[in-house]
Amino acid sequence: MHRFLATLFWCALIAALLIASLPDPTTLTGNTNDKLLHVIAFALLSVLARLAFPSVSLWKLLTLLSAFGALIELVQAIPVLGRDSELADWIADTLAAALVFGIISLVERNRNVGRKRTEEGDSGSS
Repeated sequence: MHRFLATLFWCALIAALLIASLPDPTTLTGNTNDKLLHVIAFALLSVLARLAFPSVSLWKLLTLLSAFGALIELVQAIPVLGRDSELADWIADTLAAALVFGIISLVERNRNVGRKRTEEGDSGSS
C-alpha cells in the first residue's frame, strides 16, 4: 500500500507541474479561480505526501511542498509559456499545505493521546 501511495503522490506532483506549465490551462480547468486551483492542488498534495511518507516530519513536508510551489512560479515566469508568475500563488500553495498539515497534526496528536489512554487503561486494570 505504501508503494501505491508514494506512486500516487509522485504522479500528482508531476501532473501539477505539467498543468502549471501549460500555456493555456483553461483548456483543462475551465474558467475556475486560479487561487482556488492552487489551494485544491496543494491540499491534495499535502494529504498524499503525508500518506505516502508518514515517517517524514510535517515541517519537512511543508518546506518541500512550499519549495515545489516556488518552483512552479519560476517555471511560469518562463516567457515562452505565456503564464504569469505570482507571489500570491506561492503564498496560496504554502498556506493550503500549512492548513492541511495543521489539521493532520491535530488528528495525529488526538489519535496518539487516545492510544496512550487506552494503553494506560489496559495496564492499570491488571
